[in-house]
Amino acid sequence: MFVDQADIKVVAGDGGRGSMSFRREKFVPRGGPDGGDGGSGGSVWLHGSSHHNTLANFQFHPLYQATRGAHGEGSSRSGRAGKDLVLETPVGTVVYEKTADGLTKLADLTAVGQAALVAAGGRGGRGNECFATSTNRSPRRVESGQPGQTRELRLCLKLLADVGLVGFPNVGKSTLIARLSAARPKIANYPFTTLTPNLGVVQLDNERGFVIADVPGLIAGAHAGQGLGHRFLSHVERTKVLVHVVDVSSSSGRDTVEDFETICQELVAFTGDQKNDRVGVAGRPEARVSLATKPQIVAANKIDALDDPARLSRLRAWLKTRSVPLYPISAVTGEGVDALCNAMWHAVHRLGSDVDLTPVRPQPARVSNEDE
Repeated sequence: MFVDQADIKVVAGDGGRGSMSFRREKFVPRGGPDGGDGGSGGSVWLHGSSHHNTLANFQFHPLYQATRGAHGEGSSRSGRAGKDLVLETPVGTVVYEKTADGLTKLADLTAVGQAALVAAGGRGGRGNECFATSTNRSPRRVESGQPGQTRELRLCLKLLADVGLVGFPNVGKSTLIARLSAARPKIANYPFTTLTPNLGVVQLDNERGFVIADVPGLIAGAHAGQGLGHRFLSHVERTKVLVHVVDVSSSSGRDTVEDFETICQELVAFTGDQKNDRVGVAGRPEARVSLATKPQIVAANKIDALDDPARLSRLRAWLKTRSVPLYPISAVTGEGVDALCNAMWHAVHRLGSDVDLTPVRPQPARVSNEDE
């Protein structure tokens, strides 16, 4: 089951209380205070992982809590620190904190190994040994441990892909990604066969490859919730290149130019429509990357069933005036697919990678006594 949004609550561990203790030993007339400090509470971390591609693990487990620190003890023994809790999330997860004013962005996990501290554990309290001075040799003062942070979080998954396939339902996007990669989406002859995005890796040769995403079919009004709505449009925000798959056969009954214009209008509307934003920062809409300004390629699919060549000619002439490249293909027979793959790779290669994929290992807030 593909889940791209989840609300969870994270609770860090409280710090342990400091100890009130005095040394009492035979033949030691001036023992003095020996109360140890309390241990610090465990923190909650989110960790980008390549072993997950959905947020389904968080859908039915809304509460995550780290362990608290142990109290201090006599003989100058400090309490054991609580263990940190590390939650693995898919790469591409954006973390927001839910507040009374809206949602505040905390982190964006865009690389495997990247970690984000979402709830810090409380500091342990000091024992009476720490308060001994030359004028107060028998202090009777200790500190309670500080409480750990508690946060309400919203996790939003945005797929990381180089190329995003967009278009009306049933134009052949799933067939195309199945031919180009090892992805095996559901393929059937009815609209909205694809209900969740699909990722695939296209390998041209040993040195050339890219990641492609198949986004569920869009229709007019998708940015306002029509059809599958604007929920899956956010998955193409991170893509570098958009490939419009257009059905040039007469089976759909639609005009090819109008199809392309409609999808472009939805991309513009999704970028500029602030009232439908799922997420914002401190009550304000979050700034979005304009989808309409991304490099675009048009794949005129189903040329094997083309019964009216004028449909393809009209689309070609219209795109030429807008300097949008067109590649006639047949996802079923494979005709023209190699040329399209090379065009996609060159478009991605020119832009380069915007994401730092250098692994960053999570740094624990502290090392517990057990680990020592």
